[in-house]
Amino acid sequence: MAKDPRGRKARGTRRDRFSAAVAAAGLLLVLTGCQDEDRPGAAAGADDGRPVVLAPGKPGEQARTLTPEQAAGEKPDDTPNAADHAYVRGMIEHHRQALTMSSLAPQRASADGVKRLAERIAAAQQPEIGAMEGWLARHPAPPGASGGHGHDHSAMPGMATQEQLRELTGATGADFDRLFLKLMTAHHEGALKMAGQALAGGNNVAVEEMATEVVATQTAEVHRMRAMG
Repeated sequence: MAKDPRGRKARGTRRDRFSAAVAAAGLLLVLTGCQDEDRPGAAAGADDGRPVVLAPGKPGEQARTLTPEQAAGEKPDDTPNAADHAYVRGMIEHHRQALTMSSLAPQRASADGVKRLAERIAAAQQPEIGAMEGWLARHPAPPGASGGHGHDHSAMPGMATQEQLRELTGATGADFDRLFLKLMTAHHEGALKMAGQALAGGNNVAVEEMATEVVATQTAEVHRMRAMG
């Protein structure tokens, strides 16, 4: 199977299924009030006057007309699965630790670049937590689900240990800058691993979008931190 530049397996299956369904549903173009080009003056719609949906066929095939109910039935099933719930629940806690670490920078960091980086991390991840909490409210996990890591958040990739957090809290100046970049780089790399797992095993389009955003944002920040270190 082909791989993308980051080495992950290309996720053609779910993305292709979604694209094919969109094409099959014709982007859900409801033709209420439109005119039939082949029959000038005739309104497009079902015989009983209800609107219909135009579903373009594959190359060389004719388009189909569907009722709204039929079109809805052809949408892809993106019901959240265990991988989706594990990612969202885990990433909320992962982001929260990043916010805790970033909150130390204004008073302890000496390099302006480190301070600005911490500010950007907080500005990006706080809204992402809100989005993920909103998703969980709309898609509560099934009873008994552990969210992938249970309550042991330290088992998630890239999480700093309590000892490392105490060391970071007690550091100042150049020592803080060095340790912050080291810990946050590992933290971001862990988030990228978690996002890759969600993209490979999840089923929900919204979770896919959130994980893709994490990959884009945190990959860029990892490169920036390595250059700073």
